[in-house]
Amino acid sequence: MLELILGGARSGKSRLAEKLASESGLAVTYIATSQALDGEMDARIQHHRERRPSTWGLVEEPLALAQVLREHAAADKCLLVDCLTLWLTNLLMLDDPERLPAEREALLECLTALPGRIILVSNETGLGVVPLGELTRRYVDEAGWLHQALAERCQRVVFTVAGLPMVLKGAAL
Repeated sequence: MLELILGGARSGKSRLAEKLASESGLAVTYIATSQALDGEMDARIQHHRERRPSTWGLVEEPLALAQVLREHAAADKCLLVDCLTLWLTNLLMLDDPERLPAEREALLECLTALPGRIILVSNETGLGVVPLGELTRRYVDEAGWLHQALAERCQRVVFTVAGLPMVLKGAAL
């Protein structure tokens, strides 16, 4: 099963994804895309680590997400990716303009063939004012296009607001 959980900052999307992964009955591997580039991000990463069960596997990969998914997906596993917008940011910040489209295409191509349960978490950024600056507008555009492509492929899509999940596509929670 392929699931996409969207929501704004502190909406409860990661907590919901972790709950679904725990309840899956499968061995869970958490795939973290963040990088501790400053003290604030380091604190966020630490908070997520403390919240996760110690029995879960962990893979930290900021760029080559499709490769990691192919390596770790199995019929008896649940992979939880948190989060796609950090992954997108990591790719946008590279000096290589070809890397983002290549990694995006690799991700979209591999997802539907992966065994097991895959839970993808991402920040919905397109609900507010269009930001100033070329890079921030590109980020919002790229995130929106990625979310549309993922939602098309996923069996369930959930939008989380104030800790409340709203199923947009697929089976109820």
